[in-house]
Amino acid sequence: MHELIVIGVGAGDPDQVTIQAIKAMNRADTFFVIGKGSEKQDLVDLRTGILREHVTGEYRIVEITDPPRDRTPSDYEGVVDDWHDRRASIFEEKFAAEPGVGAILVWGDPSLYDSTLRIVERVLARGNVTFDYSVIPGITSVQSLAAQHRIVLNRIGEPIHITTGRNLADGLPDGVDNAVVMLDANCTFTEVAGDDVEIWWGAYLGTPHEVLIAGNLRDVEDEIVRVRAELRQRHGWIMDTYLVRR
Repeated sequence: MHELIVIGVGAGDPDQVTIQAIKAMNRADTFFVIGKGSEKQDLVDLRTGILREHVTGEYRIVEITDPPRDRTPSDYEGVVDDWHDRRASIFEEKFAAEPGVGAILVWGDPSLYDSTLRIVERVLARGNVTFDYSVIPGITSVQSLAAQHRIVLNRIGEPIHITTGRNLADGLPDGVDNAVVMLDANCTFTEVAGDDVEIWWGAYLGTPHEVLIAGNLRDVEDEIVRVRAELRQRHGWIMDTYLVRR
């Protein structure tokens, strides 16, 4: 492989794929698709559906099995670093075996809570394979959340804070009243104190399974917890994002 294109493809809706991304996909000979087991086959199917929708020529799909990692580690950064290193080894092997132009389809945008670019840099740093690579931006789940709820993420003159459920457990930072939360496996919004907090929540944004709930946090938090658990059991996986605002 002499070139790699890392392509942001939006939150799941094939119509969210940009014209720039479509042009890039039609240059690729091989698409590297990261599989996360049978429970998350939907994620692979959504990617292949995007390819069927937008790619007109012939191409190969090479599935990369994502190595497992501890989801509740005591040393979070150490576990993630080791996981990235094992991912880089697999990517290197697959990249070396494919000629021409390769591409990786990334949910949302590669710049926001995605490790693909870090893995690519690790592969290059090993020095065993060389290639040029470029990045195509995509629509994030944050943008999709705002569009589906028809909201502006920040109020006039106020900042917007983007964080994870792990960090939200420590509470909203001082001076921050608008926070978008991603990667929250534990419904940490229930720990946000106060009766003056609103929430706009969305799961499977941009896909046929999309679910939206909004309202005063204290009024809807139990509903979100219940619905989230039911959806996860039904589909075997869940991706959700939300805005909390004091």
